[in-house]
Amino acid sequence: MLQVHEQGQRVKAAARAIAEASNDVRVAVLRDVAAALRDSTDRLLAANAEDLARYVDQGAGRDRLLLTPERIASMAHALEVIADQPDPLFEVTHHDVRPNGLVVEKIRVPLGVIGVVYENRPNVTSDVAGLCVRSGNAAFLRGSSSAAASNTVIESLWHDALIANGLPADIVTLVQDTSHDAVVTFMQLTDVLDCLIPRGGPSLIAAMREHARVPFVLDGDGNCHVYVDAEADIDMAVAIVANAKTSRPGVCNAAETVLVHEAVAPAFFAAADTALVAVEVRGDETVCELLPRAVPATEEDFEREFLDLVLAAKVVSSLDAAIDHVATYGTGHSEAIVTRNPATAEAWIRRVDAAAVLVNASTRFIDGGELGLGGEVGISTQKLHARGPMGLKELTCLKWTVRGEGQVR
Repeated sequence: MLQVHEQGQRVKAAARAIAEASNDVRVAVLRDVAAALRDSTDRLLAANAEDLARYVDQGAGRDRLLLTPERIASMAHALEVIADQPDPLFEVTHHDVRPNGLVVEKIRVPLGVIGVVYENRPNVTSDVAGLCVRSGNAAFLRGSSSAAASNTVIESLWHDALIANGLPADIVTLVQDTSHDAVVTFMQLTDVLDCLIPRGGPSLIAAMREHARVPFVLDGDGNCHVYVDAEADIDMAVAIVANAKTSRPGVCNAAETVLVHEAVAPAFFAAADTALVAVEVRGDETVCELLPRAVPATEEDFEREFLDLVLAAKVVSSLDAAIDHVATYGTGHSEAIVTRNPATAEAWIRRVDAAAVLVNASTRFIDGGELGLGGEVGISTQKLHARGPMGLKELTCLKWTVRGEGQVR
């Protein structure tokens, strides 16, 4: 087994090749992997079955680990969407001609080596590799031991495609050592990694804050809210809340709290009871009166990312009260309002501090694929250098260019 630092040096050396590769070559690699994923469905499912057989958790973690033919097809499609995106490299974002004749520009260039730490989610291995290669970066990936068999097959498909297109296989590399000590070492590879992105729960984020020496972008918790306004369409609100909570409860863009204006709370909870029949509702005193099966909520319930069929609920007296609640308990991920009042919707958009705000739509849309990015390397809940779903442009940085004709200062 290669040591993390030795692997990292190989990735670093390979990064120059992908940074210099033409757009056509980078696109070809992604299309080759997409085809290989479809052709290798049975092989991937067999490897995934090995991972699932070793995995004891039956909750959200197992769902994230699971591969199905549909999910593999979705992985392949995501790569094709990413391949169809405009080339992000060398885009001119600023152009100026100075009085002395100097031509000054800023252009997009790769970050270099992107390190990602993630748990379960073998689809992340493919999605992140695709985004990195398409944007001219190398991908150094620390997946979890629980997904080792699945990830190894996916990595092999990338290696085959890279080599077939004249590029080093090390451009996409999985960390072989999945021990705790190795992940700490990984977070401190300042001579290898240019950017580090964690995709996991609170314990991983805490470890990142404590140990990382490499610049990192936090893919943080998703304590997402849906606010049902006094002027909401109740049927729409019920459909949005049900989708946001139940379509896939173990992901970061699932809703964890519903806030309902007191003027429509009786109508909403009467209509939502059936739609949320599989959901445990933890509500404040008013919610428990309107929905007798609800259980009393604690302060902690409004702070939690349940990642399960559990929903916190609160009745509020105004838009201001809803925004105050989001400001107190939200994690800056995705916040939705359901309203027919354009002025109220605009106030929500302007005043709520989050990576994404939605009007009359489910929080589940905050996803790179759904927003037309093909996929994302993570959903940043911080403000530097990226915020929200991180697609191709978020995996680049800017370089100044100055063209002259002999000018001196």
